[in-house]
Amino acid sequence: MLRSMYSGISGMKNMQIKLDVIGNNIANVNTFGFKKGRITFKDAMYQTIGSASGGTDTRGGINAKQVGLGSEIASIDTIHTESSLQNTSRPLDLAITNGDGYFVVNEGGQQGGQHYFTRAGNFYIDDEGYLVNSDGYKVQGYYPNSEGLNDIKIKRQEEKEIDDRKVTLELQGISISQDGKIIAQYNDNSVRTIATIALARFNNEEGLNKAGGNLYQASTNSGQPIFGIGGGAHGTVVSGKLEMSNVDLSEEFTEMIVAQRGFQANSRIITTSDEILQELVNLKR
Repeated sequence: MLRSMYSGISGMKNMQIKLDVIGNNIANVNTFGFKKGRITFKDAMYQTIGSASGGTDTRGGINAKQVGLGSEIASIDTIHTESSLQNTSRPLDLAITNGDGYFVVNEGGQQGGQHYFTRAGNFYIDDEGYLVNSDGYKVQGYYPNSEGLNDIKIKRQEEKEIDDRKVTLELQGISISQDGKIIAQYNDNSVRTIATIALARFNNEEGLNKAGGNLYQASTNSGQPIFGIGGGAHGTVVSGKLEMSNVDLSEEFTEMIVAQRGFQANSRIITTSDEILQELVNLKR
C-alpha cells in the first residue's frame, strides 16, 4: 500500500482533534475565567530508503533518503494569558489582575479536602455563612492570628460586649481590598477584618490539569502551589469585576478555516492514492 495514504489518514485525524480544541474554545467564549487551548503538531517517524555516507578521497558524501509517514500531536496547551475584566458592581465578584495567581477552593472542607484552583471569582455566601463558588466548593483563606488555610465563614451576626452587656450586631455590608482582605461593616458603624482570601501560583501553570467547572488541579509537572495573598507575583484582587474568557473569536474562526482546509487536503491525498491503486489493479484485465 502507498505510504501517502497512511500519511493522509494521520493528517485527517489530527485536523479532527484541532477542530475539537477550537470547538471547545468557541463554546466557552463567554465562560468567566476560561483559558483557551491550542494544539501543535510534529512530524511522525521516517522510513529510511537510503542511508547517508561520508565523503572519501574520490567521491563526496551522500545525504540520507527518508520518506515521512505523517504527523502526530505534539502538545495541547492551555494559554494562561490574562483577559479583560467585566464590571459587575457585585462585591463578591472577584478578579485577579497583574499577576498569575489563582483562587483556592476546597471540595471536602478544610479537614483533608481536595484543593482546586480557579480564575473565576463569582463567589457566594451559603446558608451557613461560608464563602463558596457556584458549585458549593468552599473558598480558602487566612484568619487573623491563624496559620494555614481555612474555610472562610462570614457571620451575619456578631456579639459584642458594651458596658458589660452583650449586643448583637447585624452585618450591613462587605468590602474586599486589593490584597484580598474581607472587611465587614456592622450596624453600629464598626468594621472588622474577617479573613484574607488565599491565592496560589505555580512554577509551571501550563502544567495544571483542567478538572471542569472552571477548576484546575495541580499535576506532577505544574509543581506544588505557592500560597500567598494579593500583591506581588500573585496579582491584585479586584472586587466588583470578573475576568472574561481569553478566547478571540476572529482567531478561532481563522484556525477553523485552516483546520477545514487541512482536512480537505489530507482527504484529497487519500483520494489520489486510491486512484493510483485503482490504476494498478486495472493493469491486469
